[in-house]
Amino acid sequence: MKKILKRMTGIFLCVAMAVGIFGTTPAFAEGEDVSAQNTQAQAAQWPTGPEVQASSAVVMDASTGTVLFEKDADTPRYPVSITKIMTTLLALENCSLDEVVHFSATAVYENEGGTSHIARDLDEEMTLEQCLYAIMLESANECSYAVAEHVGGGDYQKFIDMMNAKAAELGCTNTHFNNCNGLPDPAHVVSARDMALISREAIKNSMFRKIVGTVRYEIPPTNKHADPTPLNNHHQMISAYKGRQNLYEYCIGGKTGWTSDAGNTLVTFAEKDGMTLICVVMNCTAGGQYADTRTLFDYCFENFKLYNVAQNETRYENTNKQENTLFTEWNAFAKVEDDAQIILPAAANFLDTQTEVNYDQAGGSILGTLVYSYGGHQVGTANVVTTGAKVAEYPFGEKSGTIQKSDSAKENDTSVAADSSDKTKSDAAKNDIGKKKSLSISRNKLLLAGGSVAVAIVIVLVIRFLVNNHRRIWRRKNTRDRRYKTIRNNRKWNRRGGRK
Repeated sequence: MKKILKRMTGIFLCVAMAVGIFGTTPAFAEGEDVSAQNTQAQAAQWPTGPEVQASSAVVMDASTGTVLFEKDADTPRYPVSITKIMTTLLALENCSLDEVVHFSATAVYENEGGTSHIARDLDEEMTLEQCLYAIMLESANECSYAVAEHVGGGDYQKFIDMMNAKAAELGCTNTHFNNCNGLPDPAHVVSARDMALISREAIKNSMFRKIVGTVRYEIPPTNKHADPTPLNNHHQMISAYKGRQNLYEYCIGGKTGWTSDAGNTLVTFAEKDGMTLICVVMNCTAGGQYADTRTLFDYCFENFKLYNVAQNETRYENTNKQENTLFTEWNAFAKVEDDAQIILPAAANFLDTQTEVNYDQAGGSILGTLVYSYGGHQVGTANVVTTGAKVAEYPFGEKSGTIQKSDSAKENDTSVAADSSDKTKSDAAKNDIGKKKSLSISRNKLLLAGGSVAVAIVIVLVIRFLVNNHRRIWRRKNTRDRRYKTIRNNRKWNRRGGRK
């Protein structure tokens, strides 16, 4: 029994040491001031931006979805004709451009009169492509209605349901569509932030981008019109149709809107130095929508900068090959997407960002997602993907939730793309940052997980040892009992004179 107690005491001491080793790995290198890291994170401030007269405004980066500027962005307001961005998006996603759209009596007679239109007639027929140019350039309400009926398979309400479903899918939380063209309706509202989300999805579509960037278009003769129908883009930042005073050299398209109740609404897309921005302004005075949009674009282009993640991320580079074979092998197994980007204030540095590793989208070639934040704003994401290298498959961290990572952490959870490795090394040499910094919390958790596995294995071995030891003791006891019984019986037999 004393031997068993000694062995169990030794085993549990080993377990305690293992837990201590795995559970107390520091998050920062020796000598590094943890409070300094927290201070740096708190010091990251997001720029406030300029003053604008619009009641609601948002500027969003199209590539990352980062909101660079916002003012009362979540208040539901009347969107009026910028509604047609959603109408056009759904048509492009669900139909072919050469499909023939039929104009019903409802489409013609209930959507012309005092509203914007191009005078279509009952039973007129046009291709979907021609209708979409009419919708986005001339804001033709009867074309919008006819397209909604067509996409809905003749059921207008079905199309409205599709609009609301799509809005929910895109993450809109302060939106309710009640028609396809934005005509006045108390139940038809959108917030500026939601409109930016819808517009961001739309501008991803190459045909949508082509349509909104067109200054003039001509619809050929139809079954009801013998002459062509010319169309002019009414967005004054890309078209001089209504004057040149609001032209903006970086504008690539957009959509206008106005009613007396809603004021002026405007969605504009602009592109400069590889950065595509979406500006939404709502409830503006006449002319104010263009002045505000220009002010916001100029400010954002001047004060924000895009960074390619693969070319700038050095904190995950494995500089100590003795650290852990997991990270040594991982370098060859996975890389950050080549085209992943984040956007930051111009005064900030890439290494000022905070990162998390998220596994919600993991699957297939995607191992996980690096989520970047700065000053309380998410500034972009980068998927970590397999390289196709034939190496042992090591897990990319824990498989549930997210792992918080300090802004100074430096480990090899991910590697840069092969074709940008030279630039990464150059950047690392120039900055000389993080070369002595410690493993991140991600490694701590991996080690804790390893410690837990080790404890479990030890417990199983202890149980197995106890069971086997009990069996050995039982067998020895039985052997002794049998021998004692045999000796005792022999003695009795001898006393009775059994031996001759």
